[in-house]
Amino acid sequence: MSWVSGLIILFATLVTAFISGIFGMAGGLILMGVLTAILPVASAMIVHGAIQMISNGWRAWLLRGHIDWTIFARYAAGSFGAVLLLVLLAWRPDKTIVYLLLGLTPLMVWVPRTVVDLDIQKRGQAEVAGFIVQALNTLAGVAGPLLDLFFVRTDMTRQTIVGTKAVTQVLAHLVKIAFWSLPVLAATGNIDIPPLWLFALAIPLSMSGTWLGGLVLEQMSDVNFKRWMRWLVTGIGLVYLARAAGLL
Repeated sequence: MSWVSGLIILFATLVTAFISGIFGMAGGLILMGVLTAILPVASAMIVHGAIQMISNGWRAWLLRGHIDWTIFARYAAGSFGAVLLLVLLAWRPDKTIVYLLLGLTPLMVWVPRTVVDLDIQKRGQAEVAGFIVQALNTLAGVAGPLLDLFFVRTDMTRQTIVGTKAVTQVLAHLVKIAFWSLPVLAATGNIDIPPLWLFALAIPLSMSGTWLGGLVLEQMSDVNFKRWMRWLVTGIGLVYLARAAGLL
């Protein structure tokens, strides 16, 4: 990897952690696109998972007093089913499919409530969210907009939404790292990932961006938080759809 590519990844890590620190999502979408453009898909998934796991873990720690642990436990139960299914299928998408999934996923925030009434606090929906979100996150690298569909109509505060989503995503990215790295290790005994110094710099940048984003989050109202979240991820999704169309 060239030093230019390394600097791009580090800058993207800081900026996307800041965005995710505000909205609890969207930053991962952008970072996944940057990494996929620079690295092979498997390497991008592993690097993205490592950076996002630190970012989400730090965000969860900062908001630990607001996390709904009951929702997380139910989500984790659904995730377990998704892991079993993915192991049995043993399918991994190429770069074009990844961009297509990255583009379509954010548009889910516009699904009318009359079509699908999602609320993660309702019976059975946290388990469904765990299953679907874990599957998509593992294959596409991110699933924040889909996860948001289960939170945007709840009566939770913005801090509870961001904190609870963060802890679910720690689990999701941990599974993603294992899913993409274990087959490569078994086949070749080696994974093509950036040098360790990049991770050493990316971790504090991710934590700093998350902390700064949290400061902005405290100044926002719940109404503006949900409104800006929808428009931000929609714009990102359209960019990735254009990218997928270009590859096709």
